[in-house]
Amino acid sequence: QLQLVESGGGLVQPGGSLRVSCAASGFTLDRYAIAWFRHAPGKEREGVSCISRYGGSKNHADSVKGRFTISRDNAKNTVYLQMTSLKPEDTAFYYCAATERNICPLGIAAMERARYDYWGQGTQVTVSS
Repeated sequence: QLQLVESGGGLVQPGGSLRVSCAASGFTLDRYAIAWFRHAPGKEREGVSCISRYGGSKNHADSVKGRFTISRDNAKNTVYLQMTSLKPEDTAFYYCAATERNICPLGIAAMERARYDYWGQGTQVTVSS
């Protein structure tokens, strides 16, 4: 079965850190640029970060720039989103998506409009004291 599986979500206090992972099953991630999205109740889905096929190019939304870092390990068929200095407004359902292209769409808006070949089921991140 071809799928993306996210893991690593949970409850963290404001100012804390968390790393979520996106692992591919049934296919290899190294043919795909990978994006992370989040969706909070009552809000629109938001593009968070994107990483190119070999990791040389990365985009981050302004709301997370300087706090979140996207990375990938193609040998492990996994993409990571390291989140630091977490805020309550980061609380959302986080999920990853794969698009068969070498580089990410130019800019977060384009990333949100792009077509994706695979989507994960997501993992909940809650930032609360």
